[in-house]
Amino acid sequence: MRETTGATGEGTRAVRAGLPEPVKNEPTLPGPVFAAHFHLPGDVEGPYTYGRDENPTWTLLEQAVGELEAPGQDDVQTLVFASGMAAISSVLFSQLRAGDTVVMPDDGYQALPLVHEQLRAYGIQVRTAPTGGDAQRAVLEGARLLWIETPSNPGLDVCDIRRLVEAAHARGALVAVDNTLATPLGQRPLELGADFSVASGTKQLTGHGDVLLGYVCGRDAEAMTAVRRWRKLVGAIPGPMEAWLAHRSIATLQLRVERQSANALAVAEALRDWPEEFAVRYPGLPADPSYKIASQQMRRFGCVVSFTLPTRARAERFLDALRLVDDATSFGGVRSTAERRGRWGGDAVPDGFVRFSAGAEDTEDLVADVRRALRESAD
Repeated sequence: MRETTGATGEGTRAVRAGLPEPVKNEPTLPGPVFAAHFHLPGDVEGPYTYGRDENPTWTLLEQAVGELEAPGQDDVQTLVFASGMAAISSVLFSQLRAGDTVVMPDDGYQALPLVHEQLRAYGIQVRTAPTGGDAQRAVLEGARLLWIETPSNPGLDVCDIRRLVEAAHARGALVAVDNTLATPLGQRPLELGADFSVASGTKQLTGHGDVLLGYVCGRDAEAMTAVRRWRKLVGAIPGPMEAWLAHRSIATLQLRVERQSANALAVAEALRDWPEEFAVRYPGLPADPSYKIASQQMRRFGCVVSFTLPTRARAERFLDALRLVDDATSFGGVRSTAERRGRWGGDAVPDGFVRFSAGAEDTEDLVADVRRALRESAD
């Protein structure tokens, strides 16, 4: 594998991450390897035997993600999955057993309550607490695993990863951090002491809204062996084409993150300065409740802004009036999206709550579109 860890710039690292050593007349990034099985005469040996276990296209992508999540740390392993939920499930169900206790956020990703039901069905106790104020710290006693989501989705609260890791480790608990919203260019949970960094690569990591992907990074070899075994048993593997598309997309991650973060801040400032009060949340706003902690552990504050319009009808008029922003779920894409989050029914948010994902459009155009939609929706 080509050595890139000497590069100090994140843009350089993203562009070169996971590339193999150059070979004359071969592509810089080899194409996807479509194979259910590999030639395997004699004894079983070598890295590639069967398509559910390993694939050369995964290997390059895993190397790339590892270089971003933990640059220069050769002891960190990375595994890619078919989706973010597959990655999340791999950690929870490989590390927990009947009788264990897990501490989860009660304001996290919408699908987590379904995960809680399944954990309880397996005899695992689930405790929940809000992300903000490091509230999970108060319910750690006896836990086997602490699950952190920071910033939280969709409320954008932030907790102190270092503080929670210290408290959890003192009680013998492992710590997993959902790093989806931050991306490895926003924060690196392993450097803050976490045992696992988990993310949906469907979002800003790949950034084009055309790939479902997840990954897990971890330093503990035994724990990661269990995660790998879970992936093998349930077959939660990405297709080679998806893995290749993800690797290709990582090359532009730094460029996208810079523009999208700038756009998110500009949209948040425009909403904050509007004559009406919209309860705007964005960790990059100095007045935001999360700003102090976020600025200590995050290098960038992400592409997502949340705010609450007075009514469901106003929010729907606003979304309909936008011209540069698609009404769609998910976040992190190069094209801005927004949605009235309450339509899914799984988040404890007001009817007029909007999750806005800033894309890579020109900042002036995006802000102008938001302002125009606010004016039109107020009529």
